Amino acid sequence: MAAPTLKEQTAKGLFWGAFSNATQQLVGVAFGIMLARLLSPHDYGLFSMLLIFTAAANLLQDSGFTTALINKKDASDEDYNAVFWFSCSMGACLYVIFFLAAPYIAQYYKAPELTSAARVLFLWFLFGCTGTVHNAILIKRLMMKEKTRADLLAFFASCVVALGMALCGMAYWSLIVQMVVQGFVNVCLRWYYSPWRPSFRFNAAPLKKMFPFSIKLLLTGIFNVINDNIFALILGISYSKAQAGFYAQGRKWSYMAYSTVWGMANNVSQAVLAQVADTADRQQNVFRKLIRFMAYVTFPSMLGLAFISEEFIAITVGAKWLPSIPYMQLFCLWAIVTPLNNICTNTIISRGKSNIYMYGTITLDVVQLLVIYFSAPLGVFQMVINYVITCFVWFFVWFHFVKRYTGVRLIEVLVRDVMPFLCITLIAIGAAYLITLPLANIYLRILCKIIVVAGIYIAILYAARSVMLKETIQYIQKIVKR
Repeated sequence: MAAPTLKEQTAKGLFWGAFSNATQQLVGVAFGIMLARLLSPHDYGLFSMLLIFTAAANLLQDSGFTTALINKKDASDEDYNAVFWFSCSMGACLYVIFFLAAPYIAQYYKAPELTSAARVLFLWFLFGCTGTVHNAILIKRLMMKEKTRADLLAFFASCVVALGMALCGMAYWSLIVQMVVQGFVNVCLRWYYSPWRPSFRFNAAPLKKMFPFSIKLLLTGIFNVINDNIFALILGISYSKAQAGFYAQGRKWSYMAYSTVWGMANNVSQAVLAQVADTADRQQNVFRKLIRFMAYVTFPSMLGLAFISEEFIAITVGAKWLPSIPYMQLFCLWAIVTPLNNICTNTIISRGKSNIYMYGTITLDVVQLLVIYFSAPLGVFQMVINYVITCFVWFFVWFHFVKRYTGVRLIEVLVRDVMPFLCITLIAIGAAYLITLPLANIYLRILCKIIVVAGIYIAILYAARSVMLKETIQYIQKIVKR
């Protein structure tokens, strides 16, 4: 049997990425609704305050070496082994440090209950550090089917545990234990599916070779973690736990949808762009194809979610969460441009320009922090608005560097790859708004909005003979026949 082409591997990876994230988010929506009805904004607020520490620990124990392994074409067993033992050592050290720091974290947030909660949640560090290399291998070899199985089984198991604890009245502990269980099961399954096993030989030489590349990703990641969690830090000390909970709930639903969309192409884009990095014309075509695919999926899904957000929140989690709607809508807009930015940065990294990625991201993060600081007197909502606007502006900064290394033109990408899907989505939403305006029943209204937007969007693409729609239908038919 002939080896699959890069196009076939990419299509397969996109399919399994889409299946994994769509299934995960559907399960997440179902369990999220039940948990949101059982738990309070205060519980979600407490949990969200600890996420910056888990994000920072995950970054430090990886230190950019996973991406370095994915981009290294001649990665050897010695390379994998060196990164594995480095990650394990870093994970163990981080757990000890954060275990001792837990009382000070609780004191900072003026929430004594966070001491024990943090120490349990940080057990996730000990599990996660042992799976970084196995995850890199699954991505590098485009073993997305196996990665999908691991992600789905781990997520489902953790949701069942969390729901059981919430029903028993264990409040925020259900969210804490959910994350720990998910991390443990996921790592076990990555070990099961990955063909690689570590040995007790350790050689630091591979780390030294990869260090100039990985350190830039690490420094960039640190700024990203601070930037992504700055609102949780501000809300945790300047606003009530309930306000933090409303923000977290609104961001959660939009982020779940974003994760579904970007998860389709995340791991695939990095691996595929790295494989064609030696040929500028070929990488340009891959870049435009990825941009086009993300616009094709992102615009209807994220703008559509913002369109139905009021009905969605009221029906699913109840009236107590209505203040979270504006945050949800703003982060839906954020989720439109972020996948495009990510494809740009993956392209830059694949060219070996981690220094540009580092300086560009640090500059972006500093700008966003300044925007948040000067917007603070205007309230949380205005801070989020300005934060989202900055993300949109920065697309053009990233694209400048993509153009430098691939030669792709901005006007071609915007006019041919992005704008058609945006215009079709806006037409579909506008028509759905007018059609559903007289409907008073909230259940009928949300159902009609979804059907009308999806129907008009697909109909216009079909009438325009969209290549993206044609390839989607062909690939689904191919999967069904198998």
